Amino acid sequence: MSKKVYCIAQFQPKAGREQELFVALQALEPNTLREDGCLQYIVTRQIKSPFAEGNSMSIAFNEIWSDMAAFEAHCKRNEIQAFFATHCEAETGAAKEWNVCIYTDEPENFDAPQKVS
Repeated sequence: MSKKVYCIAQFQPKAGREQELFVALQALEPNTLREDGCLQYIVTRQIKSPFAEGNSMSIAFNEIWSDMAAFEAHCKRNEIQAFFATHCEAETGAAKEWNVCIYTDEPENFDAPQKVS
């Protein structure tokens, strides 16, 4: 049974502050990639394409964690909490909006193979 946790963390910068917010998010990558359980942690910017015209916030982290415990430990790190306090929650922060969601790749009621003792 897969225990992986997939996180999409989206950010909409305040007007004129996209580069500032993107750089602040990029600064989180090196230490996060050192965390136990971090399988992928990449900040991305939305680009235009006639084949992908959906609506989204303009900056998104694509994250994969080995399990829920690794994801939750990441969220509790001082560096991550300080980012949200400074750039999202503070009136002077660069983020206008943000949305963090987690996902699983398991179907509901997955009939996972049982370990043989």
